[in-house]
Amino acid sequence: MRLEILCQNRLGLAQEVLNILVSYKLDLRGIEVDPSLNKIYVSFPSVNFEQFQELMAKMRRINGVEDVKTTAFMPSEREHNELLTLLRTLPDGLIAIDIKANVTVINDAALEALSVVREDIAGQSLQGMVKGFNFLRWLEGDDVLAQTRRFEIHNKRFIADILPVLVPDENGHEILAGAVINLKSESRLGQHMIAFKKGDQESFNSIQASSNVMRKVVREARRMAQLDAPILIMGETGTGKELLARACHAAGSRHTKPFLTVPCASMPDNVAESELFGYGPNAFPGTTEGKKGIFEQANGGTVFLDEVGEMSHQLQTKLLRFLQDGSFRRVGEEKEVRVDVRVLCTTQKDLPTMVQEHKFREDLFYRLNVLTLNLPPLRERKQDVVPLAEFFIARYAARLGRKPPKLTEGCCQFLQQYPWPGNVRQLENALYRAVTLLDGSELDKHHLQLPSYTSDFGYLEQDFDGTLDEAVKHFEANLLRKLFPAYPSSRQLAKKLGLSHTAVANKLRDYGINRKSVKI
Repeated sequence: MRLEILCQNRLGLAQEVLNILVSYKLDLRGIEVDPSLNKIYVSFPSVNFEQFQELMAKMRRINGVEDVKTTAFMPSEREHNELLTLLRTLPDGLIAIDIKANVTVINDAALEALSVVREDIAGQSLQGMVKGFNFLRWLEGDDVLAQTRRFEIHNKRFIADILPVLVPDENGHEILAGAVINLKSESRLGQHMIAFKKGDQESFNSIQASSNVMRKVVREARRMAQLDAPILIMGETGTGKELLARACHAAGSRHTKPFLTVPCASMPDNVAESELFGYGPNAFPGTTEGKKGIFEQANGGTVFLDEVGEMSHQLQTKLLRFLQDGSFRRVGEEKEVRVDVRVLCTTQKDLPTMVQEHKFREDLFYRLNVLTLNLPPLRERKQDVVPLAEFFIARYAARLGRKPPKLTEGCCQFLQQYPWPGNVRQLENALYRAVTLLDGSELDKHHLQLPSYTSDFGYLEQDFDGTLDEAVKHFEANLLRKLFPAYPSSRQLAKKLGLSHTAVANKLRDYGINRKSVKI
């Protein structure tokens, strides 16, 4: 039986409560005092109803007692069971040790990870089981700080967060009582990374859209994601076209079905058709069985055509026919195959201009250009730069197990002013390098190590040294070395550059450019 006593904070009140229990010859099983709530909790064996009524009446008559009622559990019992539930359900292994490195608590996940039973490890010293970290030396140190280490237990490798357990004494000083070790196996770390990346790739929430132009793109993409028509995503390299395509797939009705990617720029023509549409038995020498193509494998889902502007004319024709009625023939077969697939495309090329120049089929362009999203370059969405930077910094700091560094005001200004020709990908790579190599807690612009760049002239050398005449000669020599293999005759090169034969010959001689110095 357990009682909750609401009372005033009076010296001797708890003793009077205990005296009543003694008068009934009841063994005290537990007593807890919560001064913040002015409550006393007591636990004792059950009594009959008449004794219980008498006991409650006597306690209510104690000076300072405001109310007495039964309770289902003591506060320590609730906390204890909460802790046990957490230990039992956590997927990561947890081990608690005392100041001698002896195991005091170990959860089921840790036992499973170590392939041991509780009786073999509980109460035993963890020191002799671990390779790569000396717990006793760490516990006996002058300043016991949290650690993140890699070590082995029972020939199994783990990344572990090692946290000291500190208990305050009567004077408010903290006394070391042991440590808690959170184990993460290689497989668990892999699961975390997969979930982390998947969450990044397949959610509109991960797309930073503080600027008005980017908010408009995301708003339109959310609407288009609910439809089944093809989407054409256009934008410069590194703007996040694939990220947006994956978010559209995840937000649509096909999100439980496959999302397969086709890299159009890197797929050779001689294998592209069979990869996309598959082939039948005996279609090629040495093949006795057929194979499903990407469109057939993605039935019910989405096919993502990356850089569709790089697709050959032959493949464009095949794709056009498929988009018209959803059917195709495998290579080496006459039977029609029909599938239900949504097509998402990206390109950094100017498809309308390519259509005018007959480099891209006009009818295919209009088939793909049903729903269009234009991703702006990073230089046109400056409001997104700092939020993106903070997002990447937090991600990489978490991977490194450190606190995210703070961007200085000068760094924020530099990030917003830089034109970012490589867009979001360049920003991400620059911050990855900076966070990885950073020693302090602040990230300044000199940590980014970005080359100077202007929209008119491109990248500029940061450490220019010398005169203008030397720079011109350096540029001239490099240009001649690049052109010489294509125009190995000084007369041909002179005609290309609009110079006299004598002038070009003199420059080649001055710079030491000839058939021996340049591979042709």
